[in-house]
Amino acid sequence: MLPLVKLSLLATCCISLVSARRANFPPLPVVPVVPLEESTAPVTSRNGTVLPPYNTTYTFQQLIDHNNPSLGTFTQRYWHTYEFYEPGGPIILMTPGEANAAPYTGYLTNRTINGQIAQQENGAAIVIEHRFYGLSNPHPDLSVNSLRVHTIQQAIDDLEYFTQNVVLPMPNGGNLKPSTTPWILVGGSYSGALTSWTMVNKPGLFAAGYASSAVVEAILDFWQYFEPERLFMAANCSADIEAVVSHVDKVFTGKNQTAIQEIKDSFGMGDMTHLDDVAGSLRENLWDWQGLSLSTGAGAIFFQFCDALEVKNGVNAPASGWGVDHALSAWSSFWTETYLALICGDDTAEDCLGTYNTSQSFWTDTSIDDANRSWFWIVCNEVGYLQESAPPASPSLVSRIIQPGYDLRQCQQMFPEAFPQPPNVQTARTNKLYDGWNVTISNLFFANGERDPWRYSTVSAPGVNLKSTSSQPIAVGEGYHCADLSTAEATANPSVLAVQQKGLASIKSWIAAWKPKKA
Repeated sequence: MLPLVKLSLLATCCISLVSARRANFPPLPVVPVVPLEESTAPVTSRNGTVLPPYNTTYTFQQLIDHNNPSLGTFTQRYWHTYEFYEPGGPIILMTPGEANAAPYTGYLTNRTINGQIAQQENGAAIVIEHRFYGLSNPHPDLSVNSLRVHTIQQAIDDLEYFTQNVVLPMPNGGNLKPSTTPWILVGGSYSGALTSWTMVNKPGLFAAGYASSAVVEAILDFWQYFEPERLFMAANCSADIEAVVSHVDKVFTGKNQTAIQEIKDSFGMGDMTHLDDVAGSLRENLWDWQGLSLSTGAGAIFFQFCDALEVKNGVNAPASGWGVDHALSAWSSFWTETYLALICGDDTAEDCLGTYNTSQSFWTDTSIDDANRSWFWIVCNEVGYLQESAPPASPSLVSRIIQPGYDLRQCQQMFPEAFPQPPNVQTARTNKLYDGWNVTISNLFFANGERDPWRYSTVSAPGVNLKSTSSQPIAVGEGYHCADLSTAEATANPSVLAVQQKGLASIKSWIAAWKPKKA
């Protein structure tokens, strides 16, 4: 096996695409970007052949509607390299899911598990853009009428149609079909779930699958999103966050308008009309947890937030925290002095964090390449994943004012033609169709992280008793979201490396046993 490429970006290997997210709007379960400095340089294969740069964009004519092929096709983008390929090797296919796929060419290289699989198995790697993300759009806008063909099943069918019909830009590229060549499907987060859902829905299409942080179970009220954070963050910070949100809830549900205004003013949100918007905005600091990685240091914005609460006069708070008086003042100071400008820029708090002004372009703009809008369509129709406060009997980092109705109302605002009333999200249907936590499929590897905020929707959620087997292994490391997809994360942490090694061993055994299908 060739040595791994130089990890020159070790400290920034797993940057999440949070910059495109609107403030006070939940983060997408997106695959972290693995930056690639040399994406525009020619690639030299292991046999010395000079190949196109990693960022070379290819296109495929995908069906607009798999239920009605007569509607024609649209142009779907993909990226490809056969740097490690040798005849007989597999094809490793991945979609980053709910994002413009152009920044994801790092997943063609062995800076990721994708490239490690390609290197080990002498395979070629592909990154394909998901329908309705980036520039791969069946229709020229993201209106409700266009989004009617934006479903999980259409995305699954896209993967099948691509494997059966693509002519890859490589030797013998028109003959590498799943019947004659083993295809391996890799995904993380939503695309990790798509890996599981596809293998359930299209048995035998893929020779093997690798699903990282795969959110396989659709959950409407996904309050558990914040549980790994609560359990793994510093105890003093967790204690003080709970104390502050409990105090805010008490004031906001009371009748003392002066006290209510004082809290709003202290957080620089005095002009905001709706208290649920104020309370919901405080989730912003918690959502920063999703962008953490093991290979980065303690300077991340989330740790700055906790330090602001817990370090007083150079002294760290005890495990119980400093208490609400200090924490409320410290949090509001950090919010107004450091954080508000970071997330809102020059916008007013109402324009940035408010969710009731339906004339804002965030709700009305139907231009393509808007991952928030495309993903929210899936949220409102098929998966839920609403990130709310914990039930009354459980400790909560989030204000209890924030309930599912708060986010479901926003479905109506973004898609009024589809939802004149709050939607009945079809989570039960999704779980029935694609098996959710009950998945049992051969040659599918699940990798999860203890610190992943999405863990409670994966097969490694506490209370889910799905057994790890040789045909469907489940491995859990100490990582954050999709940590095991990154070579740098494995370099930083032995438990993540162990997950990768187990996955690579499973893939190796499955591909060795694979046989072409008889004509």
